Amino acid sequence: MYSAIVFLPLLGFLIAGLFGRQIGARMSEIITTSLLFIAAALSWVAFFQVGFGATKLLVPVLGEWIVSGGLRVDWAFRIDTLTVVMLVVVNTVSALVHLYSIGYMHEDPHRPRFFAYLSLFTFAMLMLVTSDNLVQMFFGWEGVGLASYLLIGFWYEKPSANAAAIKAFVVNRVGDFGFALGIFMIFALTGSVALDQIFAAAPGLANKPMQIFGMNVDAMTLTCLLLFMGAMGKSAQFLLHTWLPDAMEGPTPVSALIHAATMVTAGVFMVARLSPLFEQAPVALSVVIFFGATTAFFAATVGLVQNDIKRVIAYSTCSQLGYMFVALGVGGYSLAIFHLFTHAFFKALLFLGAGSVIHAMHHEQDMRKMGGLAKRIPITFWMMIIGTLALTGFPLTAGFFSKDAIIEAAFASQRSGAIYAFILTAIAAGLTSFYSWRLIYMTFFGEPRWANAGHGHQVDDHGQAAPVKSADGHAVAHGHADAHTHGVAVHAETHSEPVDGHHDHAHHVEPHESPKVMLIPLYVLAFGAIFSGLIFRNAFIGDAGAQFWNQSLYYGPQNNILEDLHHVPALVPFVATIMMATGFIVSTWMYIYAPGSAGRLAERHHILYRFFLNKWYFDELYDFIFVRPAFWLGRLFWKSGDGKIIDRFGPDGVSARVIDAAGRVVKLQTGFVYHYAFAMLIGVAGFITWYLLGGVR
Repeated sequence: MYSAIVFLPLLGFLIAGLFGRQIGARMSEIITTSLLFIAAALSWVAFFQVGFGATKLLVPVLGEWIVSGGLRVDWAFRIDTLTVVMLVVVNTVSALVHLYSIGYMHEDPHRPRFFAYLSLFTFAMLMLVTSDNLVQMFFGWEGVGLASYLLIGFWYEKPSANAAAIKAFVVNRVGDFGFALGIFMIFALTGSVALDQIFAAAPGLANKPMQIFGMNVDAMTLTCLLLFMGAMGKSAQFLLHTWLPDAMEGPTPVSALIHAATMVTAGVFMVARLSPLFEQAPVALSVVIFFGATTAFFAATVGLVQNDIKRVIAYSTCSQLGYMFVALGVGGYSLAIFHLFTHAFFKALLFLGAGSVIHAMHHEQDMRKMGGLAKRIPITFWMMIIGTLALTGFPLTAGFFSKDAIIEAAFASQRSGAIYAFILTAIAAGLTSFYSWRLIYMTFFGEPRWANAGHGHQVDDHGQAAPVKSADGHAVAHGHADAHTHGVAVHAETHSEPVDGHHDHAHHVEPHESPKVMLIPLYVLAFGAIFSGLIFRNAFIGDAGAQFWNQSLYYGPQNNILEDLHHVPALVPFVATIMMATGFIVSTWMYIYAPGSAGRLAERHHILYRFFLNKWYFDELYDFIFVRPAFWLGRLFWKSGDGKIIDRFGPDGVSARVIDAAGRVVKLQTGFVYHYAFAMLIGVAGFITWYLLGGVR
């Protein structure tokens, strides 16, 4: 069963990828989607067998992979509760995304390639979460990176999509370099990359010093920091977050798959899987807390002012990932996985709901050109409402149980940085509520602004048509606002997705509800967004947690965070709900009862507004520090080093001298017989002279 769960998506990839042209787009869709639904169904069977049944740990070995000296690596699946939770999340969301894509991508001529990429992405993620050793995990880790590159750049005719794909690939390689070094460190310390051997050796590595560049450092702290560096890249944490918003250049189903349940949660899964190591490195866990809290706050501030509907949800993902890392940092590994589990449902719901809005608006993504859609697309509207309630933590929804528990755990923790995390995550909860309801109001309420969305104009927060302006205040053509591309640092705010490789800029649109094939996944995800927290809370973080997880997550003897969060002051459990209500009230007042106040507030604090709108200027900063120097250095080596020195004195110089010599020698070939006879005479005379003077002894 477990081999089928993992390899059915690979089979779908091979069929659609190799034979897509022969079997056609419709058969490619049906085959890949059917295989994913079979894998999803089997994943739920495994979930109940392992999580709630007698089966607790299986390690089926598929075969021998690498044997080199003391290194032995097998192809093996590690099937425990953490694995089956991830199997359910990955395969369920991927199956629904496949089904949704049948409707969303119906006009695209390259559907077999798209569905092949989706299945390849899913297979790589499954290899990652089922790995029984770090090398196999790294294989899946890099496979996810490759597939994400292919999916983000699926519409390769768009330069912005190509740049976004390259940016995601490059930024992730930075984190992956740290992850690889962490794996090398683990092998050096334990002599193995197999998880069981590593976990058995972990307690003996606590406080073990080692020499690095002449300095004594704690071996486990350094190792875990390197591993976390890999997690920062994949899960888009602060400083390595810049690729995530630009990943919106891919089709909307790709955004849902990458941001909801797969690639961005790989880092969270990896830290949770290696919890026996992180428990021996409290300093590293404090670093995890700091970056998680900072990410939650940073992304929430940027989400406040975004106007692209997908980018608002993308920054929401970034912020929620910060919550998960705060939970990991305080030692609440099951809290992090619980939020990962619930987040997959409501975030996939929001992304696919946004795709339904974009589909209804003929591929328009700018919320300033929407409004009044609640009556036109009521089903999508209510699905988005459900997703928003779950995201903001409305009582009894999925987000209420998981996100609120993380905030309480941050307050209860005694680890360094925990209070910092509590303050920032509480503030982020209010900001999340504000920008989530801002999205709902700008998209579904107010007067329809479709007629005002003429070419060369944008609609401001007042609902008024205004010229599109760039960051420097100059009027520019539609679709090019805030579009400054420096190398791989992409800032383009694209407001449409291509249909058949072209952009649809229909401005006088009649919004229409999406087909059933796109709405059915929304119904399923809405059920999960409402009830998944209520149903599974006790198993994940409640009294049944110890039996459910069965040591697939490791808690050290001093780690009592799951108990401590139940003994916080009476007001703390209500902090998240109070912040959620505050954000809702402020957003409702600004966008419903006092329309235009948001625009006036932005004008009054224009410096702060531009700071948030330009994402704290990280793209510009990285462009200045890394991208431009890298290009300058590349041009220097290319033009000066390679061209002027190596080529000039090497291949080009040798070939030039050969040509010169040949040019001189060829002049001897005149074609006149008497010239050749004269040359022969000279040769004979020379031979005779040599023979007479020195040739005979």
